[in-house]
Amino acid sequence: MKNPNRRTFIQVCTLATAIKLPSSDPIPGLVLKPEQLLGKLKEDGRDAPIPGAIWYKSEAEGDGLLYRFKPGSLVAARYLTADTLLDGAFQTVFQLILQEGESGPAFRLGFALLNQCSARIRMPLSAVDQNRWMFQREGAWLKPLAGGARVSLERVDRMMLRVLRSGGRPSRWCLTTFSAALEEVPKLSELVLPKGALIDELGQSRLHQWPTRSKNRTEVTERLKKQLGSASAHAFPPAFSRFGGWKEKRFEATGFFRAHHDGKRWWLVDPEGYAWWSAGMDCVRVDTEANYDGLEKALTWQPEASERYKGVYAARETRRAKSINYLAANFIEAFGAGWYDSWKKIALGELRRLGFNTVANWSDWQIAREAGFPYVRPLSLRLQKTPTIYRDFPDVFAPDFETESRQFAQQLSETRDDPAFVGYFLMNEPTWGFSSEIPAVGMLFNTPTCATRTELARVLKAKYTDSQALSAAWEVETSFEQIDRGVWKNAIKGKALKDLEEFSGIMTERFFKTLSQACREVDPKHLNLGIRYHTVPPAWVVEGMRTFDVFSMNCYREKVPYKDTETISQMLKMPVMIGEWHFGALDVGLPASGIGHVKDQAARGQAYRVYLEDAAANPYCVGVHWFTLYDQSALGRFDGENYNIGFLDVCNRPYEGIGNAARASHERLYEVASGAVPKYSEAPEYLPKLFM
Repeated sequence: MKNPNRRTFIQVCTLATAIKLPSSDPIPGLVLKPEQLLGKLKEDGRDAPIPGAIWYKSEAEGDGLLYRFKPGSLVAARYLTADTLLDGAFQTVFQLILQEGESGPAFRLGFALLNQCSARIRMPLSAVDQNRWMFQREGAWLKPLAGGARVSLERVDRMMLRVLRSGGRPSRWCLTTFSAALEEVPKLSELVLPKGALIDELGQSRLHQWPTRSKNRTEVTERLKKQLGSASAHAFPPAFSRFGGWKEKRFEATGFFRAHHDGKRWWLVDPEGYAWWSAGMDCVRVDTEANYDGLEKALTWQPEASERYKGVYAARETRRAKSINYLAANFIEAFGAGWYDSWKKIALGELRRLGFNTVANWSDWQIAREAGFPYVRPLSLRLQKTPTIYRDFPDVFAPDFETESRQFAQQLSETRDDPAFVGYFLMNEPTWGFSSEIPAVGMLFNTPTCATRTELARVLKAKYTDSQALSAAWEVETSFEQIDRGVWKNAIKGKALKDLEEFSGIMTERFFKTLSQACREVDPKHLNLGIRYHTVPPAWVVEGMRTFDVFSMNCYREKVPYKDTETISQMLKMPVMIGEWHFGALDVGLPASGIGHVKDQAARGQAYRVYLEDAAANPYCVGVHWFTLYDQSALGRFDGENYNIGFLDVCNRPYEGIGNAARASHERLYEVASGAVPKYSEAPEYLPKLFM
């Protein structure tokens, strides 16, 4: 069958209709060359290490390249692709933008790159339907994330590649022409590594130098053995109870954790009745996995695939990429077969030394259960029969959803009688929450038929007398049958958007309530800690959260927003918990800081104290959980994140600046929470963001 769009491709392709990518066969498609340099971007005339690439120098965020073509030129294409390489040692984050006209809607794909390593951008053009948030990392092409608006490829007539974030630094990168390929483009098979291997045998970056870098294996092993020898001597601050509560304030003891308002503020109460505020640490696990899929030549040392190094390659079951855990390798080299038991003792000792009283989300919570150390659990929502209707939002009116919710709740059986178990998170940062579209809108565009669409049609039929009334209100010719099934193509605005927002609230309420009720049937003793929404959620989402015991969100700001916590807490009649926050720097061998960015390790300590003590003084807040115990790998974890966000590095060296600061804040935590002493207020300078 002839391609109906072939004429369009021939008309706009000025160079060729077959693109030859490095180390690949020619691929049919459209060559896209930049028409204009944006912002202060300049070409650098020096030779690039990638064939056909041009060096560009960026001075500021927003710099980039503009490409123009006739509307409809991308309709027949499957992928947008180009080869690139980021110079320097620190991260730059880009956006690839497809836009309908000068001021029309724009789709945005954000991504980052590993420094000093060639990468291939492979954006599937199906991404513009907004039904997927994150795409798979491929080699040095990191964390591709869909954002912006839904666009029609029939109307898209321009593309931009722009610098989104660079941490306030200039950056330099080379890039080939882009190709709109008619078929799937092969992954990059031959790496270009101008500086050689990217990480050393200990898992540290080879592109950076810093004073506390571990020099060799002997140094690391000696440190680990010393840490093991002192682990049992570490203890909570003297004011802490057995579970890390406050000995000076006591309520009724129930044998389990609960929420309580004392007339002035919210507290959690520990099993013995002591007032308890959760100073938590996320990712208490052997956690510096380096995704080396396609990056084998970037490694200095790859442990042999033997029984000895089994723990090095034991990636979590949800991971599909190949990964090496250099932290595990360092422990194996030091302790041999008993390495994990040694790690457990060191890790829990370190938490006590620092004054943390909660093993928080994404952790090996079983080690906390064994030790009687307070912990939370993330539940895993894997629905086998209930389909998703937009991103990860399930068909909550489907007949199998309630049955599968009861099966989901059975995870709680093994911990329902454990007093050290604080509570559970139903899920984490649902990806539908990151979309510019609300779930009901996304469902109409992406799911032709489902039980939830049928329920939407029923709700609208009860509101509007007939299809004519619906069409008049929605300002488009439609019917209840078109709401119920079929591919939706009309614009949604005004009254239609309001109706769909109201129904999205119905969807989320049913979603959360069904899961919550099922969990309470299995475990009525522990706290439902909510869903760890990625930010302050809109009101239509919050309204559906009344079946939780604690509202949770992740909050990567300089402080927890007081007014938002007040509003949410008063609306839901429950306290607020922060599931993730952190600050990082660029002074210890990582290419990116993390979402919070400060100058150095001392400033990280200041930022920690300001955030935690401000949250403790907030009468609506009952805890904040730092993300994470360890730095991420310089090579990048499964999705590519490679941040300095740990209290320990890949060689288990503590960052004493932030560690000492945390201990100081934790020792006065309850005095701050009660109002007996003022909160810490010496804030550091907060620097431009540098994260994916």
